[in-house]
Amino acid sequence: MDADGTVWRKSRRSGSTGGDCVEVTRVAAGEVDIPHKADAEYLYLMRDSKNPDGPVLAFTPSEWEAFTLGVKDGEFDDMVED
Repeated sequence: MDADGTVWRKSRRSGSTGGDCVEVTRVAAGEVDIPHKADAEYLYLMRDSKNPDGPVLAFTPSEWEAFTLGVKDGEFDDMVED
């Protein structure tokens, strides 16, 4: 949880070893200053768990759905190193 009370979540698959992973949260759009996405009711935010003060990606609900469906469909599997 951040100092402002925002609760970030990591995937269960990231393990407890502190490996490479991202954290996500959902917030009301008015709680964050992202002007180009201000018309969304809420936003999904994603950040690097090892750098919580670093950059944050913001997704509208439709962008988040497209992203997560792409992951589930294997659209990014060719980007994974063996």
